[in-house]
Amino acid sequence: MPESIPETANSTLTSGNLHRSLSPRTLFNEVMTALAFLCGALALIPLLAVLSYVAIQGFSSLNFSVFTELPPPPMSQGGGFGNAIAGTLIMVGIAAAIAVPVGVLAAIYLTEFSDPHTVRWIRFATNVLSGVPSIIAGVFAYGIVVLTFVGLKWGSYSPIAGGVALAVLMLPIIVRTTDESLQLVPSEMRQAAVGLGATKFQTVWGVVLPAALPAIVTGTTLAVARASGETAPLIFTALFSPFWPQIWPPQQFIAPTASLAVLVYNFAIVPFKNQQQLAWAASLILVLMVLLTSIISRWAIRQRS
Repeated sequence: MPESIPETANSTLTSGNLHRSLSPRTLFNEVMTALAFLCGALALIPLLAVLSYVAIQGFSSLNFSVFTELPPPPMSQGGGFGNAIAGTLIMVGIAAAIAVPVGVLAAIYLTEFSDPHTVRWIRFATNVLSGVPSIIAGVFAYGIVVLTFVGLKWGSYSPIAGGVALAVLMLPIIVRTTDESLQLVPSEMRQAAVGLGATKFQTVWGVVLPAALPAIVTGTTLAVARASGETAPLIFTALFSPFWPQIWPPQQFIAPTASLAVLVYNFAIVPFKNQQQLAWAASLILVLMVLLTSIISRWAIRQRS
């Protein structure tokens, strides 16, 4: 008789555990966890498919000559797109030189110095600008920069106009990410700096900005990645050129300039196999440039930390 008591208690505990493991709440939690994992895996499939296909198609045409030679004429073999790489770097550099200081300073003003009414309207305008199609930014830069150069008889299409168009696309991303990162800095850090006698400028420059720097760098990287792959704005502003970009003298700089995105568009629609292979190689280079930018930003954040 005494031996049956532990068996009864063990049976009761087992039944209770089984009932608890099969309860509706636990079952729902397990089902939703499996569903979330499945959706995460499905979200990675398009990314892996695109990257693998571009890598397979692009590596077959990737060699040293594509970085040093100019685009070939139709129905010819060989060639490269070194001028397109240089043009892309120039225009993205111009865009970053415009958008990063303006975007970061605008976000600092919104978070640290502006009144709530102004903040609400500027944030609304930033959200609207982030949703504007890229081709509209190209039309804007065409009307503001290209036609101005034509009126002044300085030239027409140029990397400057392309950089302005890309800066318009980069600006809302930088403003939003910087604004959100500055808001995440604890207010106690600001109060401690003020308590030590720091001015508002010293608090922002010495305390708030360093704390938000990793998120700012990440937002800038996202903006650069988006600008690097834009095509429509550059068709309206920089057009394309089969020659190397000329930085000096200035009148040679204001001239049509090649870019990787426009080269991919131009070569992908022609019926020539060599140009199509170069388009795949240029697509791979674009992907690698974005990856390299992300790696550099991560390294910079880790070094700062």
